[in-house]
Amino acid sequence: MPTERTEVQVRPGVEADLEALTALYNHYVRETPITFDTAIFTPEERRPWLLSHPVDGPHRLMVATGPDSQEILGYATSSPFRAKPAYATSVETTVYVAPHAGGRGVGTLLYKALFEALSGEDLHRAYAGIAQPNEASARLHERLGFRHVGTYREVGRKFGRYWDVAWYEKDL
Repeated sequence: MPTERTEVQVRPGVEADLEALTALYNHYVRETPITFDTAIFTPEERRPWLLSHPVDGPHRLMVATGPDSQEILGYATSSPFRAKPAYATSVETTVYVAPHAGGRGVGTLLYKALFEALSGEDLHRAYAGIAQPNEASARLHERLGFRHVGTYREVGRKFGRYWDVAWYEKDL
């Protein structure tokens, strides 16, 4: 499906994307253990998250759109790793792809665009937590230079069971 991949556009996220981004995220909240949020969000509740990812600086939001530039196929973010000042050169990254857009290279395009956007920032490491099991996400992260550094066992409870989170890091 190379033609589908070339039709995907990646750009910084903007406030007009809020409703679609919220709907995409809510799918993962309702249906999967990929996020440990357990209650869906309204767009207004999600607005502070969007606004915490400006078009410059170390905390970014990149959005993938389809050929009509309206449909959001996925997004990737870099966010603060921890609140204490010494962590400022580390970010936590994440990527979410619309269920119908998986396997088309959207996650790869998003992460590549995100890391290119971050290349001029004063950053040292990127971290990603992957709820287990999630082989597709592990493969994506490893392909893009992340390496597994450890696993938190049964660290989150959702859908009546405990989930492990594997942690990955990447040099920036």
